[in-house]
Amino acid sequence: MNEEEIGTEESDDLYELQTITIDPKQTPIRIDKFLQDRMKKVSRNRIQSAIKGGAIRVDGKEMVKPNFKIKPGQEIELLMPKPPAHSKGLVPQDIPLDIRYEDDYLLIVHKPPGLVVHPGFGNWDGTLVNALAYHFRDLPILDGNTNDRLGLVHRIDKDTSGLMVVAKTDEALTGLAKQFFYHTIERKYVALVWGDVEEDEGSITGHIGRHLRFRQMYTVFPEEEHGKWAVTHYKVLERLYYLTLVECQLETGRTHQIRVHMKYKGHPLFNDERYGGHRIMKGTVYSKYKRFVENCFDMMPRQALHAKSLGFTHPITGEAMYFESDLPEDFATVLATWRRYVETRKDSPL
Repeated sequence: MNEEEIGTEESDDLYELQTITIDPKQTPIRIDKFLQDRMKKVSRNRIQSAIKGGAIRVDGKEMVKPNFKIKPGQEIELLMPKPPAHSKGLVPQDIPLDIRYEDDYLLIVHKPPGLVVHPGFGNWDGTLVNALAYHFRDLPILDGNTNDRLGLVHRIDKDTSGLMVVAKTDEALTGLAKQFFYHTIERKYVALVWGDVEEDEGSITGHIGRHLRFRQMYTVFPEEEHGKWAVTHYKVLERLYYLTLVECQLETGRTHQIRVHMKYKGHPLFNDERYGGHRIMKGTVYSKYKRFVENCFDMMPRQALHAKSLGFTHPITGEAMYFESDLPEDFATVLATWRRYVETRKDSPL
């Protein structure tokens, strides 16, 4: 079983919202002291960083200071990291990183296709987190941030390429986690999908959860008793007869969200084996066309999905940050090949 099989990727569910209602008999006390006593495994520094980052709110208000005194009946909301499902000693490894930006608080890394994000069953080393552990070897371990996810606030699939933001300090980690949790991060992906997408742009919604029968897959449920609400906005970039190049903007971040939503719409990603895109779904009956598509599959032996852009507010400076990346070589090659096919088809259908 690998990382993708345990359903942990392409999601922002590394953090969860906890709610504490103050007991009517509670005497006024500093909120950091109260939470330190209440949450034995979370240090005071971690709690203070969460307060500074706006990840702890009282009665819905973020403007809370560490010396704020709580009162009976108030409600505290805390955005805290989830414990890892699996953990094993992390081994720093000198694996090359394609770093597009770095300062004292965070870095932007371009993840190539095929690189697993974090350790898990079948992938205890050779991951992005192992590479980050080596890169951060002179930095202290982030307080409250489990060592198997080292600065991560989001993840992308093993076979998806593109941009990720990684925190280097606890305060940056908290500030970024808040933006992902409340969906204020701007993320755009480029996907090559089967079929001619009918509308030039639109939104796909539905509750995404683990498939009830095929547990390694996710699916859209019409009713909210299964899965979590998910929203993907899409725009057609280019029509290529039997394929469409689309831009997808995530409003939420659920496991395999774009892959599941596009399949639900009837347009699975090109060469997405898990969701049926690895078969020839549109086109002619000619054997020459079949060989052509299979050659494209060989050029890009993965789903055609790339995390192209990332926009957010710097968690320390407040500066608006925006980054873009070009398509990786395999994706760009298939796209160029298919464009040539479209031109050729105008003269002699394949």
